[in-house]
Amino acid sequence: MAQIIVKNLRKDFGNFTAVKSSSFTIEDGEFFMLLGPSGCGKTTTLRMIAGLELPTEGEVYIDGEEVSGLRASERDIAFVFQMFALYPHMNVRQNISYPLKSQGMPKAQIKARVAEVAGILGISDLLNKPVSGLSGGDRQRVALGRAIVREPKAFMMDEPLGALDAEFRGHMSEELRALHDQMGATTVYVTHDQLEAMQMGDKIVVMNQGSVEQFGVPQEIYDWPASLFVADFIGSPSMNFLHFNGSVAEGDSHIQLDGQRFDIPALLEGASGDLVFGVRPEHVSLDDESRYRGGVIATEYLGTTQIITIESPNGVLKARIPATQTVEEGESVGLNFSSLNITLFDKSTGAALLSQANKGVLDHG
Repeated sequence: MAQIIVKNLRKDFGNFTAVKSSSFTIEDGEFFMLLGPSGCGKTTTLRMIAGLELPTEGEVYIDGEEVSGLRASERDIAFVFQMFALYPHMNVRQNISYPLKSQGMPKAQIKARVAEVAGILGISDLLNKPVSGLSGGDRQRVALGRAIVREPKAFMMDEPLGALDAEFRGHMSEELRALHDQMGATTVYVTHDQLEAMQMGDKIVVMNQGSVEQFGVPQEIYDWPASLFVADFIGSPSMNFLHFNGSVAEGDSHIQLDGQRFDIPALLEGASGDLVFGVRPEHVSLDDESRYRGGVIATEYLGTTQIITIESPNGVLKARIPATQTVEEGESVGLNFSSLNITLFDKSTGAALLSQANKGVLDHG
């Protein structure tokens, strides 16, 4: 397996820039997620790492070798596509063994290697069956088997579970992560599903409009989003945003919202004008003693918890509270926020005004 380094990677298609000067490092053995909405540049980035697209600018290193000008076949990687890309006229055994036959490996070694991979994937009983009659999940296992059998330096996966239904997709994501851990592979995985990325990934790059918005481990990205986009894209429900006009200075540790003072982490930098107060629903609590109040406009029961929607003086927000806490629509409630979990943003730039203690979150890339 291998470390992968991406330096200042850029891809232009005519006058359109799909990827804008992206840089990050994927460590040997990591399960690395490229996350973002459709059209953000994540698949183009993956294809440049794999050699299916040549970069307009920038460099890609795999296992210490600069490979930007090499073809995909010369990079020793395996690609798994969303739509499986199996050979329909071949059975399962023939599909998995095809890369080894192409390399001229002896038949006995091919047979042993295919049997080993089929055992890992739990499809030994399917080896002689045509792929056309398999379920979507079994087809994906065959596609994975064809990639694994080569023992490449790295695996590239472009939304490999996207064609599966929601229930089976969750099951396959667990299997895929367990398979990764068993093999110790370096895996680069594209998805638009933030829950899938948070569940499976060791590290995540969040992309938006061709740029890297943030790079880090899932918990850091969730707790300390670098921008309004990341804060909104990550989380279900997403972060609450309360808008206000004012100014904050470097080192400030509190702000005023509608006359109520709230403590915040000390700011790394200041800003003035339109500001955004960000807090996640689980860090909003109901507090009868708070002078900052809002009206409950909706409740959503979720079993052990409930989501309540509140109209506050600075905008609508959601709170995740215990299901046993009684709240009724139309009720006026006092609000409080966990001071250690508040993020301020400059609305004009979208950037987070991070505390010095948490600056390291953004220093991975």
